[in-house]
Amino acid sequence: MNEKMLEMTMISLDDGVVMPELSFYLDATTREACEAVGHAVKNEECIFLANPVHKNGDKTVSFYEIGVIARIKQFVRLQNKGMRVLIQTEKRARLVDYSKDKYYVCHVTDVEETNDISEDEEKAIQSILKEKLKEAFDEGIVKNNVLYREIRSFKSVRKLVDSMADYVNISDDNRQELLEMLDVRSRAMRLIQIMEEVLGIGKIKKEIMEKVNQETAENQRKYVLREQMSVIRKELGDDGVDANVREFQKRLDEAGCSQEVYDKIEKEINYYKGIPQNAVESSVSANYIDVMLSYPWNVSTEDNNDLQSAIDILDKDHYGLEEVKERIIDYIAVHILSNKGNLPIICLVGSPGTGKTSIARSIARATSRKYVRLSLGGVHDEAEIRGHRKTYVGAMPGKIVQSMIKAKTNNPLMLLDEIDKVSSDYKGDVSSALLEVLDGEQNKEFNDHYFGVPVDLSNVLFIATANDLSGIPGPLLDRMEVINISGYTENEKYHIAKLYLVEKTREKNGLTKSQFKIDAGAIREIISHYTREAGVRSLERNIDKVCRKACRKILTGEMDVVKVTKKNIQDFLGPYKYKDENGNLKNKIGAVRGLAWTAVGGVTLEIEVNVLPGTGTLQLTGKMGDVMKESAYAGMSYIRSLKESLALGDDYFAKHDFHIHIPEGAVPKDGPSAGITMATALYSAIFNVPVNGRIAMTGEITLRGEVLPIGGLKEKLLAAKMIGVKDILIPSKNESDYLELDEEITSGVNIHLVEDMRQVLDLALVR
Repeated sequence: MNEKMLEMTMISLDDGVVMPELSFYLDATTREACEAVGHAVKNEECIFLANPVHKNGDKTVSFYEIGVIARIKQFVRLQNKGMRVLIQTEKRARLVDYSKDKYYVCHVTDVEETNDISEDEEKAIQSILKEKLKEAFDEGIVKNNVLYREIRSFKSVRKLVDSMADYVNISDDNRQELLEMLDVRSRAMRLIQIMEEVLGIGKIKKEIMEKVNQETAENQRKYVLREQMSVIRKELGDDGVDANVREFQKRLDEAGCSQEVYDKIEKEINYYKGIPQNAVESSVSANYIDVMLSYPWNVSTEDNNDLQSAIDILDKDHYGLEEVKERIIDYIAVHILSNKGNLPIICLVGSPGTGKTSIARSIARATSRKYVRLSLGGVHDEAEIRGHRKTYVGAMPGKIVQSMIKAKTNNPLMLLDEIDKVSSDYKGDVSSALLEVLDGEQNKEFNDHYFGVPVDLSNVLFIATANDLSGIPGPLLDRMEVINISGYTENEKYHIAKLYLVEKTREKNGLTKSQFKIDAGAIREIISHYTREAGVRSLERNIDKVCRKACRKILTGEMDVVKVTKKNIQDFLGPYKYKDENGNLKNKIGAVRGLAWTAVGGVTLEIEVNVLPGTGTLQLTGKMGDVMKESAYAGMSYIRSLKESLALGDDYFAKHDFHIHIPEGAVPKDGPSAGITMATALYSAIFNVPVNGRIAMTGEITLRGEVLPIGGLKEKLLAAKMIGVKDILIPSKNESDYLELDEEITSGVNIHLVEDMRQVLDLALVR
């Protein structure tokens, strides 16, 4: 079909897309636009309105294929040499080509629209479109009342769609899309979708604006009320800021702080007075002043100067621990006599459950000081000790100052619990921050970053607790007086349970003395067959378990009075957890029982050695640390240097492998004290000589067979006695430690002091 091609002037619409059969004003501001309008008016021609396309930032102008043919109804020249033109659009047309000399000239052809909508369908589409238009008008999305009524009066879907597309504020892309759709039904359906999007966005915008307006009105209301309250307070002579200032000033005058601190707080009060009450800085400043005034600058408790009373309290609270109590009583005596504030920093070191924390609480009672506990386990930020500077958001003092405020006195007993478990990261080194706290020469002027003034900690009695000294840095350890709390013997555990734990757990579970009774035999059975620890925490848990079972039996009517004896203890706690090992103490080849110290007390380790055909490899298993591995190599070197090894032949050690294993392979083990044990096991396996099964040993070895001293002697001896060992070999250089032990620990076993491996082999091997 041949389409008629028309030549006409083309005007580029940069400000939007227009639809057919509409009137609008166009401002021609450029020279070429004015000339194009003048040419069209002069020749009484139609004009073609085209919409430019810019793709991917390309500045070359191109135009959409579908535009609108229009007529110029009238024009007016403006003072800026431009023109205002009234244009009447007529119909869609397709742009074929165009050229530009002074202005655009183009060739266009008519386009044929399709409209196969039935009468009923047209009515339905009209109804939907008019409903959407009404909803947009009601929501305030469109506001021109005259145009609204005119458009609603249209009976043609085609004209209704084109008019609404121009009237409703939709994007130029959507309007161009509708302009290019030649099927009236498709155009109407697409407009319905666009109207749904416009209405949805309009509702959301309306909700947002309502919330914004509501919040703005609420803020204005609060501001007006706040100003009114301020005026009322001033009229009544009871201004809020002035009332706070008067209270702060009164507390400051009663604080009894130094002149430096007084001046600092007074300066902050004056600053607070000049800040508007509704400002953020007001609450920050008020909080800082309140914290400063809450610190007990001049509040102290009177120490107990009755030494005998202190002794009685310590004896009542703790059984045994004679050495520990003696050293603490010495400290109290010196403090009473000298009446000086320079107090020692005590560090209680021992296994879990040995009573470190309860000893600190007893010392507080004995000295009549307030007790405050500060847990350092897992603290890794230096600011938790020194505090944050008050300029930071959410700033607060460090834990030391917070504990002092909590104690409400400047001379409490402060327990620094788990000091060996502090850590450090990019936020600072906590142990370094503690140096100033625990140094008697520096803590007189401790610097907390939040306070910004020196804090005197010299009157505080600091007591630290730790499980392992190796976790405490040397400079920090140097500032403390270490008191070792060893594990308890079975007899000590029995008396602790009888005097303290039974009564404590009975009351805790709501039992009376007449309802619950446990005899000495049952307690000793719990100690020997249900616990293996240096302290008494597990013992207390087991007694607590017995009490719970007793409560159940009483409430179910099974028993009126529960009597726990050695014979029925398994009814309450089940089968024995630890059985007697006397049957395992047999003479063996290549197996020696060693003694080790752990964080939870002493343990025994049976070290095993196998000799196999091979290439001279020494294999180590059982998750040993580097130090223990080095002890194994040292022991092997010593064995190879012996004269009897020469009798084995020159190639014996080259043709055999030696495997050293320590059971409980998942448990990490380290330390040099297993040196003589591994050397003895190697000798026994290589020369096929049995080892006395009732001997245990501990000691470090040198390449020449010298036996060096070890630590944790008391815990190791207790572990050996617990399994029925009769002979124990210890380094002769530990003789002083051995002589300090109670007879209760050393009785029942033969202690052999050894200087070199020859003595060890002579005593341990069964020739």
